[in-house]
Amino acid sequence: MPDQISEKTIARLCLYKRILGELEVSGVETIYSHELASRAGLTAAQLRRDIMAVGYFGSPTKGYEIAGLQHSIRVFLEGKNTGTSAVVGVGNIGRAILAYMGLETSSVHITACFDQDPAKIGSVIYGCRCYSLDELSYRCNQYNIQSAILAVPAGVAQLVAEKLVSCNIRGIMNFAPIQLQVPENVFVENINLAVTLEKVHYFARK
Repeated sequence: MPDQISEKTIARLCLYKRILGELEVSGVETIYSHELASRAGLTAAQLRRDIMAVGYFGSPTKGYEIAGLQHSIRVFLEGKNTGTSAVVGVGNIGRAILAYMGLETSSVHITACFDQDPAKIGSVIYGCRCYSLDELSYRCNQYNIQSAILAVPAGVAQLVAEKLVSCNIRGIMNFAPIQLQVPENVFVENINLAVTLEKVHYFARK
C-alpha cells in the first residue's frame, strides 16, 4: 500500500463509494459533506480530508456531485490495472462468499475459485467455475487475478498462502484462524468471525 495513504483511509473511501452507489441508484444527484459523513458515521472534517486525498472537490453551494465523486474514488482505488479476485477453498465459508459476492455491486470481480475436492473441480458455483489448486498459476495469469480470499482449514492455510504469493498475489483476505507469514509487500486482512462475534456479544451485554 502506498506510504502516503493509510489502510483506514482506504477503508473509508470504500465505504463512501458504496454509499454513493446506493444514493445514485435512488436518484440522488448531489450531497453535502456533512450529509455523506453522517451516513458513514464520521465527521465532516474527516470526510473532506479523505476526499481531498482523491483529488475531488465539491461546490460550496451544491456539495458533491455524486456520480463524479463516485467515479473519482473508483479510479483512485482501482488504478489503471483493475485485476480480479479468486476464492480459494470452497467449503461452507467459500460458498457463502461466492453467493454473497454474486449479489453485491462491487468493483472487484471474483473470476475463479479453487479447491482440492474432485467433486467440486469443474463445477460452476454461484456463477464461478471451480478449478484445481494445481491450476492456480495458470488461472491467475489467465484471469489477471491479483487478490484472493483464503477460506481453507488452518492446517493448510500457510502452504496455500505461499502458493498464492508465488503466483504474484499481493492481497489476501484470510478466513483461516492463523496468522499468515508472508512477504512485506503482501497485504493480509485477517477475518476472524469468532473474535468479531465475541466483541459484538461483549458490547451487547453493556
